[in-house]
Amino acid sequence: MRNQDLTKLAIARVVDARGNSCPGPLLEAKKWIGRVKIGEVLEIKSSDPGTRKDIPAWAEKAGHDYFGVLEAGEHDRLFVARRK
Repeated sequence: MRNQDLTKLAIARVVDARGNSCPGPLLEAKKWIGRVKIGEVLEIKSSDPGTRKDIPAWAEKAGHDYFGVLEAGEHDRLFVARRK
């Protein structure tokens, strides 16, 4: 998905994991993905650079859709849709 398309996603819930180091943002994503409905999008805000690798790998392994990342100043915005 292209970056401009990411800004148009309907976000069901935002998880603010800024300031948490690895594996904090990943643990927050795992915790909150079950609190959105199947098909809805979870946005994870993270300032930990490792999250750029951790979230897509976890989403693929868990069977969710990883849409991509947007840089937002000093943090990233990552987008995952729940699939099961």
